[in-house]
Amino acid sequence: MNEQSAPMKGLLLDLDGTLYHGTQRIDGADQLIRQLREWKLPYRFVTNNSTVSPEAVAERLRKMGIDAEPREVCTSAQAAAQYIANQKPGASVLVIGESGLIEAVEAAGLRITEEQPDYVLQGLDRQLSYEQLTRAVRSILQGAEFVLTNPDLLLPGEGGLFPGAGSIGAMLTAAGGKEPTLIGKPSKILMDYSLRQIGLSAEETWVIGDNLATDIAAGHASGCGTILVLTGLTTKDNLDYYAERAGCRPDVVCDDLHKLVSYISSSIGI
Repeated sequence: MNEQSAPMKGLLLDLDGTLYHGTQRIDGADQLIRQLREWKLPYRFVTNNSTVSPEAVAERLRKMGIDAEPREVCTSAQAAAQYIANQKPGASVLVIGESGLIEAVEAAGLRITEEQPDYVLQGLDRQLSYEQLTRAVRSILQGAEFVLTNPDLLLPGEGGLFPGAGSIGAMLTAAGGKEPTLIGKPSKILMDYSLRQIGLSAEETWVIGDNLATDIAAGHASGCGTILVLTGLTTKDNLDYYAERAGCRPDVVCDDLHKLVSYISSSIGI
C-alpha cells in the first residue's frame, strides 16, 4: 500500500465488487461497516444503478448482513434528477428507466412527460420498447437535452451478461446525434452529489472501489483520495493493465476488506 497524506474524514463506497458479488457478501464487508459506525466515520454507498430506490439498495445490503440505511445510499438516478433540477427547476422530462429513476425524478420536483420534454433522461430499462426509443430519439432531435445515468455497457447476471444503460445510450447517441451528459461513475457529477450528501469536501473524502475505470477514475475526477480493493474486477495480476486502460492509478491498494479496515484505522489514528 502507498501512503497518502490527505485527511480521511469520510468515505464513498462502491457496492458490487467491493462489498458484494451478486447476492454474496464479500468477506469483511459487514465488519467494515460496523467499524465505520463505531468510529463515527461518515460514509455513503455510491452506485451507478439507477433502477432501484435507496430503500431497495439498503434492504438488499441488510439481507446480506451489511447494516445500511436508505439515507446512506447515493444512486445515479438521484444524482441525475438533482442535476436536471439544478439546471432547470420543474423541468419536463421524458424518462427511459425503471422505478428507481422515476421515483428520483418525482422526488426532485420534475415533471414526467412524453411530449416535447426539456430533457431525455435515460437509465437501464429492461422493458424498453421500440416506441419508447423512437419517442426519445425524436425528442433529442427536436432539441431536448440528453442525460444518461451511467455508461455501463454490460451487466452481469444469472446466465451471463446483459446490455446495460450505456448500450441503450449508445443507440440514442447514434440516432439522436447528441452526446449525453454522463452522471454516474466515472463522471464527477455523481461524486459531487455524494459529497454534498455526506457534507464533506473532496479533499476530506476517499473513494473506495474495485474498478479503476469507474470508481478510481471518478475519485480522481472529483479530487478525492482513492483506495482500490482487490475484491472484484481488479487483481494483482491485471492491475497494471486496467490502470493503463483507465489512465489513472489509485493512491492506495488493499488486498481485501480486512486490510482496508486496518488502513482506515491507522489513517484516522485509532
